[in-house]
Amino acid sequence: MSLSKLQRKQVEDVLTNSLRHKFQNYNPEPASMPFHTRLLGNDRMALFSFIHSLNTNFGTSIFEPVALALASAKFEEARSQVTAGENISEAAQRVIQDIMDDLTAATSKPDKDKEINEIRKVCQKGNLKKVKPTKIDVFLQTNKKELFLFDIKTAKPNKGGFKEFKRTLLEWTACILADNPEANISTLIAIPYNPYEPKPYSRWTMAGMLDLDNELKVADEFWDFLGGKGAYTDLLEIFEKIGIELRPEIDKYFTRYNK
Repeated sequence: MSLSKLQRKQVEDVLTNSLRHKFQNYNPEPASMPFHTRLLGNDRMALFSFIHSLNTNFGTSIFEPVALALASAKFEEARSQVTAGENISEAAQRVIQDIMDDLTAATSKPDKDKEINEIRKVCQKGNLKKVKPTKIDVFLQTNKKELFLFDIKTAKPNKGGFKEFKRTLLEWTACILADNPEANISTLIAIPYNPYEPKPYSRWTMAGMLDLDNELKVADEFWDFLGGKGAYTDLLEIFEKIGIELRPEIDKYFTRYNK
């Protein structure tokens, strides 16, 4: 299965509009780097600065809308920057802390189904506490009311961040279940591409915190899940196509710094 013409057009529009918007609104932060500038030139330094700036919001400006464009044809509902809920039961908070303590001490291994069941048992027990969980980057619902909640991360997340990633996934689960104890929910980390390709992604760094089979999707696993088999390959072709089409605009933009 490959992307439809409509999906391709939506992705192309996302990329084109995002880059053009960036060109129109980008103002490099003033920073004097006399040695770098004299060695590499103003235009290359401007390009370096632009790429760095683009990378900081690549997730929200490109990956999230592209994900929605792919998922809209397969899922009943697809949204970005969604709040999981406003309440967590005190009992669920204690269960989450116990799970985190056991994983940190390596006295247990991550088991997504077991963790969800433990939270489900207490999701409405005790007082409900107001919380502000991290926003869900991509929220999906199937026509069978299955929920998939994705937190999109950088390609090389810091090893120390996996603890917070795990807690976020558990808190999303508790928030959703506090409102609907019967919800069929999956919470996952998405890594948009594999920086080690063609070698496999280094999943071992996450093994102590994440249930790798049920809480992590990397590169084609993520995009093919959203858009069907072959979606990742199609996406790379679309990115290359738009890059070629916009190259004259990109080159023209950076000639202003070649002085």
